[in-house]
Amino acid sequence: QVQLVESGGGLGQPGGSLRLSCVASGNIFSVNAMGWYRQAPGKQRELVANLRFVGETNYSNSVKGRFTISRDNAKNTVYLQMNSLKPEDTAVYYCHADLYTDSGYLSAWGQGTQVTVSS
Repeated sequence: QVQLVESGGGLGQPGGSLRLSCVASGNIFSVNAMGWYRQAPGKQRELVANLRFVGETNYSNSVKGRFTISRDNAKNTVYLQMNSLKPEDTAVYYCHADLYTDSGYLSAWGQGTQVTVSS
């Protein structure tokens, strides 16, 4: 069984910073990519950023230049450094991983962590 556990959400001020972390654990053979999605109330879940094993990164246009995704491959951990926060960044942030276990390919999701940006 694979688990993704997020941490680091909470209340941030406009212009401030927050850092999210996500650890993947379980019977993992390899991780192809890890990333972050978010879902605001009344909206669809959207990609924020992802990072493939080979180092390729993708960012949503709305967070480019403000958010940075990074990864510790040895720890199966992905981070999201969020700077210059805006109220529109308020959402539940979900960690996602494309990985292989002993049962084959798995698209895994974390339980989500709330990020609220407000003064």
